[in-house]
Amino acid sequence: MTLPLYAYELISDSQGLIVALLLGLGFGWFLERAGFGSSCRLCAQFYLYDMTVLKVMFTAIVTAAVGLWGFSALGVLDLSAVYLTPTSVGAQLLGGLLLGAGFIIGGYCPGTSVTATASGSGDGLVFILGFAAGLAIYAVAFPGLELWANANSIGEVTLPQAWGVPYGAVVLGLVVMAAIAFAVAEWSERRFAHLKPR
Repeated sequence: MTLPLYAYELISDSQGLIVALLLGLGFGWFLERAGFGSSCRLCAQFYLYDMTVLKVMFTAIVTAAVGLWGFSALGVLDLSAVYLTPTSVGAQLLGGLLLGAGFIIGGYCPGTSVTATASGSGDGLVFILGFAAGLAIYAVAFPGLELWANANSIGEVTLPQAWGVPYGAVVLGLVVMAAIAFAVAEWSERRFAHLKPR
């Protein structure tokens, strides 16, 4: 069997939606278990005394990268069939800055705001309404922004392709970067522990 199942039509559209729903519920459950339903816990990273967000998300990224590389090396996964969002440098840079600003101001990203709302948090719901309004405004304004949004598009490209290096080298670099980040995070938590609310 070759993965991904959906790209090779090994599951139907309806089955794909069921799988997506189950994965989404599982993802939300793990976010809640990690404490990501709390804006205070999420914002603590920006004060440097609780780096749980960095540790959990970096672990997830490394696990996914190693898994994709391993399954590809074993011939189980066809990486060329995995969907990639086309890269548009200017639009995605601005979008990332706006997302980061919203994260700092509101204490949530879109995924964690849904987790918070499912846990009964009113501020999570307010955040969802805010990003839904932002999406609606962008959708209405998109015809006038489309040329700008696609002006710096470089298509579907991965870091190994962009840098001309093997996939495994990028994965190894990511693992090393994660190890360094975890060490710095541990130091940061000790150094700024006095900022943690009592």
